[in-house]
Amino acid sequence: MERIPVIKTSDLSIGYVLKGGRKKYVHEALNLNLYPGEVTCLLGLNGAGKSTLLRTLCGFQPPLGGEIMLMGKPLNSYSQGNFSRLVGVVLTEKTNAGGITVYELVSLGRHPYTGFFGQLRPEDRKIIEESLAAAGIAHKAHNYVSELSDGERQKAMIAKALAQQCPIILLDEPTAFLDVTSRIETMVLLHKLAVEQQKAILLSTHDLDLAIQLGDCLWLQEKSRPMACGTPEDLIMGGAFETFFSKEGIVFDPNTGKLNTVAPTTPIGVEGDFTTSYWVGNALIRNGYKPSPANKDYISVYCDTPHRLRIHYPDNPVSVAASVAELITLINRK
Repeated sequence: MERIPVIKTSDLSIGYVLKGGRKKYVHEALNLNLYPGEVTCLLGLNGAGKSTLLRTLCGFQPPLGGEIMLMGKPLNSYSQGNFSRLVGVVLTEKTNAGGITVYELVSLGRHPYTGFFGQLRPEDRKIIEESLAAAGIAHKAHNYVSELSDGERQKAMIAKALAQQCPIILLDEPTAFLDVTSRIETMVLLHKLAVEQQKAILLSTHDLDLAIQLGDCLWLQEKSRPMACGTPEDLIMGGAFETFFSKEGIVFDPNTGKLNTVAPTTPIGVEGDFTTSYWVGNALIRNGYKPSPANKDYISVYCDTPHRLRIHYPDNPVSVAASVAELITLINRK
């Protein structure tokens, strides 16, 4: 079955018009597709143009060239009201709506449907309540926005976008101000909404780990380089992450999906219980070793349990560590 993109760009150029009419190009020749039912994560270093791309896709700033199609029609053919029924936008800035309740904030999402006077009808109130529940913030409906934590405030903003009943949601760094738990909760929520409500969700983020875990599609953006698009797994195995994110002193490890400060070269064999082996490998990488298949030619660790780690040395002696800390100490001594 053919997938039909809700947003499609053709040879898109983004950037700014400077004084005197001179154009400053941030990125050119962008051919992108955003699909329903997926979370697409836009990744790139600061200055790569992520926010510029999002603002252009939102119509907040004009493209410098090329075409943006929204639901099969040119983006610039939509009125503001019709656009608001199709696209919900959640920006990075913290909202200053502290003097209104969460319910009142979310009700603003019904503005495209309520007409000039903004009178909420019973069906509008039903949609607001459903949006609050879907975003997991219904229990705070009558609290003032100023009383919310950063994570709760972000959920309220997502609920507002849901109340618009739009098939597309664009978010600029939605996890930027959140703690670890709230970042995970927000990403899980967005993925759930994409799958269950078949929404197309595009978000910019610096959170590489969560993007790899929960992004259905990644857009890797860097200046003077073609955009790389695909599933996290295809991009990692194809070497795109190493190309985009590896800098002097920093390397992307395709075996772990993480950025490391050094490229470990000394092999240490690791086998055994999957969870224990993973975290033993994590500690080895941090200490400058390269986790590898067990081999009699170099030190190898057999992970029986987290508290029984057998270390086999090339010259045959065996020692047992009762913790990862002890393991690293023994290997460093050797």
